[in-house]
Amino acid sequence: MHHTSLIAILVAGFVLAFVFGSLAQRLRLSPLVGYLLAGVVAGPFTPGFVGDQTLAPQLAEIGVILLMFGVGLHFSMRDLLDVKAIALPGAVVQILAATVLGWGLARLYGWSHGTGIVFGLALSVASTVVLLRALEERRLVDTTRGRIAVGWLIVEDLAMVLALVLLPALADVLRGEGGDPIQVWTALFKTFAKVGAFVAVMLLVGRRVIPWILERVAGTGSRELFTLCVLAIALGVAFGSAALFGVSFALGAFFAGMMLNESEFSHQAANETLPLRDAFAVLFFVSVGMLFDPMILIEQPVPVLATFAIIVLGKSIAAYAIVRAFGKPNSTALLISASLAQIGEFSFILAGLGMELKVLPKEGHDLILAGALLSIIVNPLLFAWLDRREARELAARREAEDHAVPPIPDGLRDHVILVGYGRVGSELGRLLTEHGVPVVVIEEEDDRVDRARAAGIPTVRGHAADERALKEAMPDSAHTVMLAIPNALEAGEIIAKLRTINPALTIVARAHSDTEVRHLLDHGADGAVMAERELAHSLAEMVMATPLYRGSRHLPPATV
Repeated sequence: MHHTSLIAILVAGFVLAFVFGSLAQRLRLSPLVGYLLAGVVAGPFTPGFVGDQTLAPQLAEIGVILLMFGVGLHFSMRDLLDVKAIALPGAVVQILAATVLGWGLARLYGWSHGTGIVFGLALSVASTVVLLRALEERRLVDTTRGRIAVGWLIVEDLAMVLALVLLPALADVLRGEGGDPIQVWTALFKTFAKVGAFVAVMLLVGRRVIPWILERVAGTGSRELFTLCVLAIALGVAFGSAALFGVSFALGAFFAGMMLNESEFSHQAANETLPLRDAFAVLFFVSVGMLFDPMILIEQPVPVLATFAIIVLGKSIAAYAIVRAFGKPNSTALLISASLAQIGEFSFILAGLGMELKVLPKEGHDLILAGALLSIIVNPLLFAWLDRREARELAARREAEDHAVPPIPDGLRDHVILVGYGRVGSELGRLLTEHGVPVVVIEEEDDRVDRARAAGIPTVRGHAADERALKEAMPDSAHTVMLAIPNALEAGEIIAKLRTINPALTIVARAHSDTEVRHLLDHGADGAVMAERELAHSLAEMVMATPLYRGSRHLPPATV
């Protein structure tokens, strides 16, 4: 035999994850369900192959590091601040509600107060992976509802990072062993001091050094070195933070991603490391599944169903009530509720640490895994129900609007189709209409549709990637299409559909980077305007208009 335990578990993990992940995808379930089931098959509680029980947690730790690095890399303080008024208090209240419900169930089964708190916390946080996938499939990430959901999850993630930091210091108290209060407060003080020192080093040094290193490596033009640099930063900071400051790998990796997000190469870093990050994330879910004893579904069905009810019903009802209390529409409240009706990666990390510190019993760990499996299976069904409900409401609204809103004039020709009526689109629509240019807007957000119609612009309610909405805007007879939406990938899809309908259209889109410009042009756009470059050219033109430089040659246009 020439194989080793490492090769065996890697081969088994990836092959089983692929088989079960593909099966889950065919059944319209999240692939995470397949990865967890692959771990159950490779675990000691089922017959056949059993993975190495010492190597699996180490591979899972790498998966945790890369998962948390990815969370930090996509962490946007600006996005969080935009929705902080609802996401921050909403997430905190929802975490408290779910934790109280979990604590109540734990006390019902005779567990200690500390065990109940850890159990409840693990049930309170939804999976970022599952949520983002559901929002991306429905093109909701850049909508107001989507930003609230993502901001809510960011607050939950930050709360769980704090819990992971404090749990070791409070382990004795949570186990019910009491202990000297002075020792407890000393341990907390040391923990906060180490974390504070780590955060200070990352903010004062890491914020400058990490982007600087990445910029220098990117300047070499070597893709391999760039990828290695990103991985070295992720793993190095995670390991260094644990070795020097005693903080968890997860917190170190999260801060490494946050610091890397300061660099203009953050998108490239995310794209280059995505395959490896996904691969080890899969191994993380497989290793979690290896710890799950499926017999708990048969031996303890009532606790499993109670755990499942807390995740899917308790959290969702609490979230719905909170969002409605903030005066948000019913559609937003339902989306947030569906988004939070599952648990995932952070729940596993917290449960694993709780079991390692002997705060959470094996039975509690199994209940969390069972609840995660069932909730991730049910979550797509909730979103499918939500999709059908919104489709019926949209159809009813359109039918009512057909009588109340003046239709797009028959025989309209040479008009401009404006996709998106946000900050950029609304200003663009105003300028075009003031100059007598006929405009038709395509927009799906209710408040923006109302604003466009109030401005007297014919507006199609719907998403421009939907061919029905696209054809209502009459692209056959249009002259120009202007895409004012910020998502370049979405814009590329719309451009490709427009080209098949009317190849003669002039299509212009907005972009935020050279990569997005190339993507839009490759998909058929005639031009792409990069906001930052346009601003630089406008400022330069102002300088050239001063008497000193008035005779200088004009700058070339900023549009590509």
